[in-house]
Amino acid sequence: MPVTRVRPQQGKEEALMSLTMTVAMLIIGWLAVAAAMLWGVLRVSRRHPPVESKPAVKTDKTAVQPATAH
Repeated sequence: MPVTRVRPQQGKEEALMSLTMTVAMLIIGWLAVAAAMLWGVLRVSRRHPPVESKPAVKTDKTAVQPATAH
């Protein structure tokens, strides 16, 4: 069997992807990443509610004594 080689067309270069498609895919990719990050932040904030701080109660043991200067 003879081996045939395919020659590329000379003078007719074909663009792999148009500029419009490249820009559209960049925007779609950016939106997909932003949506995934937002989903992750909302999921974490929903599963971990903020902790309310309790007011500190002073007792006699923890009462601050005034400093005495000599």
